[in-house]
Amino acid sequence: MFTGPPDRPAGAHTGLVDTVERVRAAMEAVPRERFLPRAQRRHVGLDRPLPIGHGQTNSQPTTVRRMLELLEVADGDRVLDVGAGSGWTTALLAWLCGPRGRVVGVERVPALVDLGVANVRACGMPWAHVTDARPGQLGSPAHAPFDRILVSAEPQDLPGELVAQLAPGGVLVIPVAGTMLRVTARDDGPVVERHGHYRFVPLVRDDHRDAGSGTPAAGGGEE
Repeated sequence: MFTGPPDRPAGAHTGLVDTVERVRAAMEAVPRERFLPRAQRRHVGLDRPLPIGHGQTNSQPTTVRRMLELLEVADGDRVLDVGAGSGWTTALLAWLCGPRGRVVGVERVPALVDLGVANVRACGMPWAHVTDARPGQLGSPAHAPFDRILVSAEPQDLPGELVAQLAPGGVLVIPVAGTMLRVTARDDGPVVERHGHYRFVPLVRDDHRDAGSGTPAAGGGEE
């Protein structure tokens, strides 16, 4: 069981300095090693994607850290993790939002769903869970709206169906066509910020589970 985050007012988004410190604390409290296959744990100190089976990877730690900083998760937030993989990012998000929040991790590979469920359960944070991605469905509309959405795979265009799952003022962090985007939902339309160049596996979107359902467990790297 991991030590949870310190108490703070629900919904308190307090700025970059505090966010950087909270993300650092989360990554210390929820170590990557526990979410890697045993054969890969000796490489845990390497800042690169590592294979977790089924053609998927556990993302590069510096990329995960930067995405979490951009996402700026606050205590009590409702969060969607698209491409949960072995559950590491789902558990990190759970630490950041705390027990007053909720995290839904979606994953398309059945064996990785089982692994992610077990790993997240072992963290002792029951407000987070990993579930099967539905074929042909991107994200989790049944659990929307979300205050924060994290996507660990790369489409060529910004998916409108994920923007539609954001609560007013909600934030989506997603790599699109090689650029990391931070998208904020506003009444007059999404506001898009660009934050550097990254490489991710493609976001697969079709109606067949054997070809992907839009939520691969991705490995990301900074260019």
